[in-house]
Formats: sequence, structure tokens, C-alpha cells
Amino acid sequence: MAHKTLWQAQPWLKFASVMALATALASCDQPAERAERAHTVVDAALDQIRGSAPPARPGSRLDQVSIEDRAFASRTLEPEADDRLPAKFAVGSIIAKPIQLVAIEAETLQEEISAVVAEEPDAYESAADTDDDLFGEIGPDGGQGIRAAPPRGLPGAPPRLKPVLQNRAAMRASRKLATEPKVLAVQLDARSRMYERMNNLGLEGTVRTSKGGHMVIDLFADATQFGGEEGAPFISDVVHDSCPENVTEEQLRADPALATECLVQSLQQTGEYEYCERDFIFEHQFARRPADVPPGPIGIMPNDPLWDLQWHFQNNGTGDGRSIGGTGFVDFWTRQGQQGSKDVVVAVVDTGLALSHPDIAASTNVAPGWDLVTDPAMGNDGDGRDSDPNDPGDLCNPNAPLAEDSFHGTHVAGTIGAAASNNGSGVAGGNWNVTIVPVRALGKCGGRLSDINDAIRWAGGVMPVDDNLGNEIWNENPADIINLSIGLFERCPASLQDSIDTVVERGAVVVAAAGNARLSTEFYSPGGCRNVITVAAGDARGFITPYSNYGVDVDVLAPGGDLRRDDDGDGRPDGVLSTKPSKNCIDPVTGNQLDTCYYAYEQGTSMAAPHVSAALALIAAKFPDSTGAELETTLMSLLDPRSTEQCASECSQYPGSTPIPDQPGMCTRPCGGGWLNLENLPD
Repeated sequence: MAHKTLWQAQPWLKFASVMALATALASCDQPAERAERAHTVVDAALDQIRGSAPPARPGSRLDQVSIEDRAFASRTLEPEADDRLPAKFAVGSIIAKPIQLVAIEAETLQEEISAVVAEEPDAYESAADTDDDLFGEIGPDGGQGIRAAPPRGLPGAPPRLKPVLQNRAAMRASRKLATEPKVLAVQLDARSRMYERMNNLGLEGTVRTSKGGHMVIDLFADATQFGGEEGAPFISDVVHDSCPENVTEEQLRADPALATECLVQSLQQTGEYEYCERDFIFEHQFARRPADVPPGPIGIMPNDPLWDLQWHFQNNGTGDGRSIGGTGFVDFWTRQGQQGSKDVVVAVVDTGLALSHPDIAASTNVAPGWDLVTDPAMGNDGDGRDSDPNDPGDLCNPNAPLAEDSFHGTHVAGTIGAAASNNGSGVAGGNWNVTIVPVRALGKCGGRLSDINDAIRWAGGVMPVDDNLGNEIWNENPADIINLSIGLFERCPASLQDSIDTVVERGAVVVAAAGNARLSTEFYSPGGCRNVITVAAGDARGFITPYSNYGVDVDVLAPGGDLRRDDDGDGRPDGVLSTKPSKNCIDPVTGNQLDTCYYAYEQGTSMAAPHVSAALALIAAKFPDSTGAELETTLMSLLDPRSTEQCASECSQYPGSTPIPDQPGMCTRPCGGGWLNLENLPD
């Protein structure tokens, strides 16, 4: 707040910041472009500061809609701060899965496969008829074979269970495990052993079981005395490498982080658990926003009045109605004759949804969701888990610079299709028709791994939750696609991988943001997990953004935005525009400042992932009989390859990356199979 006041008192600081912005932009482009690019962006930024702006585009009718339907928030950025922060975890919280459950799960799956085979006389298809290797060979007795399949069509290749029946068997097995007596017995025995280990260390706590199979230990610890992160004393990034050999109860009580590590090690030493790990805290993947410059007015085209600013959905290329960073959604809507289908379900595991948002409250695309945030302190809504996925805000530390509620899930869901499209209000989504299931797993200061695991399983329809009366509630709209625009600076936790594998085996496709730390995704989760489509962020030129993670695990490059640039020359920084209750807004017709509005530009791999989820949903609507694996294969066939230059950034930001010949200071880095472009889908 003091920084903003200084800007107001010293206008020359605004100009200095703009010049710093121009310098940063110049360093990202080729030498021939730098001077022109810096001049253009400086002029645009100064226009905003002075309250002037480019003239409205021909045909703009913004003045014919209400302020509520056209106002938005935007920010121009300075160079990024270092986002490579250590992983955080909930002090005193541990996730563990008894190893005995692994065998029970496999046995139950085999039983359900055999049952499905007995029920369906035409359960098998010839191995020559399919290229789907997701589930491996299925023998005539219903047993699961190896995943290394012989080439399609070779003599002697065994028949395969039809994917839809394999998915049915996996779902039935998961539902059976939720109440299986053998599972409950194992969990009860494990609970007793966990309490015994806590007692040995002089610790107290509770053990709760998840219907997904894992168990969560919550130690009783006075976290407020620990001195954790301001605004979130229950969160820490202090990691102890080991537990002292002769640790005392006094040491453990004084240091909840040490108590957490000692109990984790004690449980691991028993060999009784498939995994035992800290309950990590995931964060949304908005890229950081260190500067705040008032936006200037801009003219656009209806039907959704802000559509003209959504460069990321336009057809790819140059000329009217096209953008170099476009992803061909317009082409898909028109040439494929398909704007989506309510039969396709996309679950957004995030901060929840601002259900009162005018462009969402009026939408028929939002289905009932669930709030999976266990801790009332993180939930910020006065209670724990319940049927209300509304986002009450997630502000963590009110004293932090530019602190505000993110309404992150609302922005993400709006891109996919939670916003009502073609309704003459606000923005358009990638799908005009779709079923969005909001699953709230992040709250104040982030989201616990244990909650995220359950959220993924509930979203995929393989795990129930309990309502206030103790009734089991299943997701009535199991997700075809699950969007995870979240991130953790840590290799993929075993429990998270277990949850992802479970829903993928059911047939869901999991889309994950690569992360914003300028690191290889192998060090980040869930972008570095297996069985996910990992999405890096690109700008309005189709180049990878400076903040985006990268690496061999990246699958797709999609629009994430870069608020330091204006490559389409519209006088606006090139962020992704979507639904979000916001502050410090502007009316694009009058240029007047507004306290609040309902739309905002943001940037991040969080913005890139929902473009891929939206594209998958359109493909699923076009090809309703496709399996998850087939949807992914189709998606990957639509990518435009990227050049060395398009995957380049400054070497100083990415140690170890490959220098580009004849471009001093520039290096290339792996940025996925190519740029998302729905125009590549044949008629």
C-alpha cells in the first residue's frame, strides 16, 4: 500500500517504472524489434497513465451495454520477482496409505472386470481394431495383462476389453472399496498403529480416513507459537532433513515442523505404507503481479462485448478476426458446427466459483459441486466440507503488497465455459455449452494435498464425500476432463500420483498447469506428474512466456498471456481476459475508474491449462464416443510446431539451457509438442 501511495505522490516514478518495463521488453525480443517494441509499449502505458487511450475500433458498440457488462481490470507488469519459492506444507498434517490396500484394490478391480465380462457377451474387441494402449491386454478370463502390447493386428495378439467397459469396472471397483470390510479393517488397524507411533514420540493428534484409501494425521500443535507465514501460521516451509536420534518431547512441542518430520520418518520405517508424506500446500498459478498501472479504455466488438479483447480464442494468423497467438476456437465453432455439449463434464479443482458473478449466475453451464476444504481456517467460510463450492475469497496475508482475493477458480472456469457465451454480456468461454463442476480444494493461503487428492477422486466419480448428516454423496456428473491450475514446487507427491492414476484409469483426462517458476516441470507438481497433459504458457505471438515452466514433460503450449507486452497493438497488455470479481477497474467507454467490476486480465500457466481443457471438451462434444486416451491423441494431433526462437528466453533466467547461435544471451528450452490450434482438426 505504501508503494502505491508513493506512486500517487511522485508521478515521475510511474514514468521510471514504464521505462524499466520497456527495458525488460526489449531484452526479450530480437535486436531489430527491440526499439520499436519498447517505443510502442511505452506510448501505450503512458496513454494509460495520462488517462487517454487508443480510439475505439470501428463497429464498437460498448456504449450500448451496461457498465457491469463491459468494465474490467488490468495491470501492466514490471519484470517478474523470483517465483521459485520452497514448497510449503501444513504443519502437523501427514498423508499415509497402508500398503495392504494396494493388493486389495488390485483384487477388487479384477473381480469387477470379471463381473463386467460375465455381464457383457461382446465385452472384447479385436486387438487389430484399436490403438488404445491405456489399459494393456485383457485376457479371456478377465485378468489384466502387461502394458507392453504387441503391435496392433499382429497374429496372436490377445483380445482387449472395450475401454468403456474397462472404465465401468474401474468405477465399480472404486465405489466398492469405499465400503469394503477388508478396507475398513486395514484402516482401523493402521489407525491404531499410527496412534502408537504418536504416543512413542509424546505427540497427540487425530487420524481420519479418506474414502480414497489414504489416511490423514493431524497433530495437536500450537501452530500460532511456531511463527509460520504471516496470515497462515498453520503453514510452513521449514524442512528438517532428519529427526534427531534422541529428540525430546519438549523439542517436538516447540517445533511442529520437526514433529511432522519425526512422525513421517517413524511411520516410513515400519514399511507398512505405500507412501507417507507431508501434507503439502498447493497454490494457484497466477503469475505474480508486482506493478499496478490504471488501464485505459478500448473498443471491442459484440455479441459478448469484451470478445474483441479475447485474442486467445481467435483464429490463428494475421488479418481481421485473427491473432498470431490465436487457438482457432472460432474456426472450430463455425467449421465443425459445434460449440460444445452439456454431455461433456469438466471439473475445475480450484478455489471454487463466484456463483453470484453476473455472467455465471445467468449461465446454465454450472452443475452442483462440492467444497472439499477440511480446515475451517483455510476454508474462510466458517465451516469445513459441504455442498457449497462458492468462493468466499482466499486472501492470505492482508499486509502483503497488492494483497487481494484471487477468485482464481472463477477466472479459470470462465475460460472453459462457466461464463454464459453469446449473451451480450462480458466475455465468452471456450464452450458455449458444457457442464462445469466446481470442486473447491484451495482456500485461504492455498490448499492441502490431502484435500486436493480427495477433490480429484470426487471429481472423477470414484470417491464419495459425506454430507452433514453422514450420507454419502457421489458426484452425479463424473468428469471427462479435470483441470488442475495449481502448483507445488516439489516433485510429484506419491498420494497425488495415486489420485491422478485412479481417475485416469476410470477414463478421465487430467490437465495440469506447468507452473510459473521458470523451472523444468520435473521439479513441479502436478505438471510433473505422470498421466497428465502438462500445459506451458505462451504469449500473443505464440512464444513461451518468461515466467512459464518448461521441459520434456510439457505437452502443449497454450495462451497464458504476458502482461508486459502488447503484441496485438490494441493498447492493452496481452493478458487472458476472463471472469473474476475485481477491484481498481475501468469503464472502457468513459475511461472512468471504478471500484469494482467482474472481469480481469490475468497471466499464468493457470490461464493456459483451461484453454486445453476447453479444447478437449469441444473435441469430446464432436466425438462423443471417444475414450480419454483418444481425446488426448486427437488433441496432440492439432498442435502447431514451435521454432527454436518461439521456445527461447534469456539465458540468464534459465541456467543450463541451450544457447541459440547468432543470438547473444538467448537460449532455447523445451516448450511442448506445439501450440494449441483447433483449426488443424479436419472436417
